Amino acid sequence: MTDGRRTSRRSQEWFGAQGRSGMVYRSWMRNQGFGNEVFDGRPVIGIATSASELAPCNAHLTRVAEAVKRGVWQAGGFPLQFPTMATGETLMRPTAMLYRNLMAMEVEELIRANPLDGVVLLSGCDKTTPAMLMGAASVDLPALMVTGGPMLNGKYRGQDVGSGTHVWKFEEDLKTGRMTEEECFFAEGCMARSNGHCMTMGTASTMACMAEALGMQLPGSAAWPAVDSRRMEVAQAAGQRIVKMVEEELRPSRILTREAFENAIRVNAAIGGSTNALIHLTAIAGRVGVDLRLRDFDDLVRRVPTLVNLMPSGRYLMEDFCYAGGLPAVLAELLGAGLLHGDRITVTGRTLAEDTGNAERVGFDVITGFDAPFQPAGTGIAVLRGNLCPDGAVIKQSAASPHLLTHRGPARVFDSPEAYHEVADDPELDIDENTVIVIRNAGPKGYPGMPEVANVPLPAKLLKAGIKDMVRICDGRMSGTGYGTVVLHVAPEAAVGGPLALVHDGDLVVLDVPNRTLRLDVDDAELVRRRQAWRAPAERHTSGYTWLYTEHVEQADRGADFGFLRGSRGHEVPRDSH
Repeated sequence: MTDGRRTSRRSQEWFGAQGRSGMVYRSWMRNQGFGNEVFDGRPVIGIATSASELAPCNAHLTRVAEAVKRGVWQAGGFPLQFPTMATGETLMRPTAMLYRNLMAMEVEELIRANPLDGVVLLSGCDKTTPAMLMGAASVDLPALMVTGGPMLNGKYRGQDVGSGTHVWKFEEDLKTGRMTEEECFFAEGCMARSNGHCMTMGTASTMACMAEALGMQLPGSAAWPAVDSRRMEVAQAAGQRIVKMVEEELRPSRILTREAFENAIRVNAAIGGSTNALIHLTAIAGRVGVDLRLRDFDDLVRRVPTLVNLMPSGRYLMEDFCYAGGLPAVLAELLGAGLLHGDRITVTGRTLAEDTGNAERVGFDVITGFDAPFQPAGTGIAVLRGNLCPDGAVIKQSAASPHLLTHRGPARVFDSPEAYHEVADDPELDIDENTVIVIRNAGPKGYPGMPEVANVPLPAKLLKAGIKDMVRICDGRMSGTGYGTVVLHVAPEAAVGGPLALVHDGDLVVLDVPNRTLRLDVDDAELVRRRQAWRAPAERHTSGYTWLYTEHVEQADRGADFGFLRGSRGHEVPRDSH
């Protein structure tokens, strides 16, 4: 332009345009009180915020966005905040997972369609983090994530209470008479006592750690509590850093490499992370052309011990994890053992090894060392194969009962989680502690959306008899805050004709986690006969987003993304006709 504005940045295709087009873009922005100087070619930074009162874990992100803005202004950028949908697991029905791909589509298109040179992603609840990373990866503009941070530790009658994890415990206490309704109601407020996402190592905390392990979040920022002032310091630093990333042209495609995903897989094992990380990491990898397979999540973790003693696998919570050194302390342990690719670049512009070189492990009970790990190597997530799950299934060993990791028992089959809940409290229910509870039609297509229903509570009569755990098998998911001997993500799912659809009551199920097998002890010829008699469920959705989802969602082993969203579509947009 004749007034000296630079035209090299993407945003200058809008704000640096001459004639009527440029006048339209600049003048309408100026109705917000921006002076003409902000259009001088400085980096325009989008702040994508999933703040919503319908997603309690994300409700405080508006304040986090203000801190990011400060950092952007300080570094010479022009920050512009915009809203995205929020997929909050606590309220959305039938499950937030149904809408993860929709949110990823929205984030991708909003970034691409607007005059942005880089973006800071503000997430909280567990689906918002992968959705935003998926969308940003598909656009491949400089991007940096700031997660909202965990809640403060819950406190109830002198003990630490973990969000999510204690929901299951309190439910069991209610069923067995150890807790009254009034006590439970009071405990609810003790469990969630500040802004932030779950403070257990559930999926929200796991995915925050995954964003940091992948190199997409500033070092140490995954663990600061939502209400700690240092959460705002980190957000301000992120605003400063994204401006530099634009100048350096540091894009997700340079960070999200095969080696970065291998790092994340091993970190997930070390922190006792959620099984949901497998689905989300696989989906993110698909957006940048990295072909992750289920076997990677088993092969890569065989030598990795569980180092972090957090609920649901252990005792402590995210606030303790933060003060014990946070994720950098775990990364330092893994780097010292030669288990990470330390040369991988992160959003800092430095390598992972440079970022974590000075990390200290302070709380030795919370973050253990390789010399005395919380749980030994090989106790992370295991990937199972067999005639019940030809495309795989997973189990979180660290949250399971050791005596059930090898088990043989008769199946009791329920065609939906609702069907089980209808009879779970029946004292005459024909189930004992050796029974294998099978919940089917809870997969990506069958439910739809693959809800967190697999860790159904034990039948009331068994809880009252003192039984603490049973083998449960499902083509759905389990909350990262949950626990128990639960086989998840069975693929292919029952609704598309997977073998889970062929199981009958009384069939013997053989689980052998040490040998990574899950099979149905039924003659092959009988299974062929059952398959010939099987009929696919009638289509329940013929229009709208749910129809789109069921038509295009891939199976759990592929990340449950839409096939047509795999790969990057870049950030170029057609010129307009203003």
